[in-house]
Amino acid sequence: MARTPVVAGNWKMNFDHLEATYFVQKLAWTLRDANFDFKRCEVTLMPPFTSIRSVQVLIDADRLKLTYGAQAVSVTNQGAFTGDVSADMLARLGCSYVLVGHSERRKYHPEDDANIVDQVRAVLAAGMRPILCVGESFEERRQGIELEFAVGQVQDVIRDLSDKEAERMLIAYEPVWAIGTGMVATPESAQQAAAAIRSHLGEVYGNTVADKVRILYGGSVNASNATQLMQEGRDIDGFLVGGASLDADEFATIARLTAKAARNRR
Repeated sequence: MARTPVVAGNWKMNFDHLEATYFVQKLAWTLRDANFDFKRCEVTLMPPFTSIRSVQVLIDADRLKLTYGAQAVSVTNQGAFTGDVSADMLARLGCSYVLVGHSERRKYHPEDDANIVDQVRAVLAAGMRPILCVGESFEERRQGIELEFAVGQVQDVIRDLSDKEAERMLIAYEPVWAIGTGMVATPESAQQAAAAIRSHLGEVYGNTVADKVRILYGGSVNASNATQLMQEGRDIDGFLVGGASLDADEFATIARLTAKAARNRR
């Protein structure tokens, strides 16, 4: 089946609310001038918490076709949890997506498998879609177990999800060694990982569900490698973009190249 590709920009801890507003305006103008067809490729942004409201107001006021989400979420709905932000709060801000299990969250906070499972459930219960991030480090790649590792991370999260819950997820394969390093997986290895994840979903839920799940690639994606990654990765349904998402022109180019490559391979 044809899956609509997604290009998601993870801003990480960049852009205050004023900078976010300027960026969204420039991105929208750039895509408009290029006659970008949002039906062929979804473009979504992941601002810091402090910028989400500003992004929401601008997108709603100007009726922009961009979507947006959050970079993290609490597993609790409300209460005495200083610094936490609940899924219901994000849903009320109009968020469509929430990143879950990003390697930087796993490393620096840290978030374990049980916490990530609870985050996924919280996001789904609030009517949003989780983007589950998985991927190996240099050590797993050195041992030759990168595919088993990534699939295992997926299985740890989906083991108790229903068919309907699973098909609403997105999965971002992000080899940890490629994030922010300038190194990128080869198109062949990125496709192998995406295919292994989709095959596992098929084994657990059947091909009907597996064919609906959008699998993204992340890790030093830019305008120079997006086309080849899409052309050679038939199981890759777009990108989770880090550093390149902070440049409106480059991010728009990645979106245009993604839409074109997806259209050409059908």
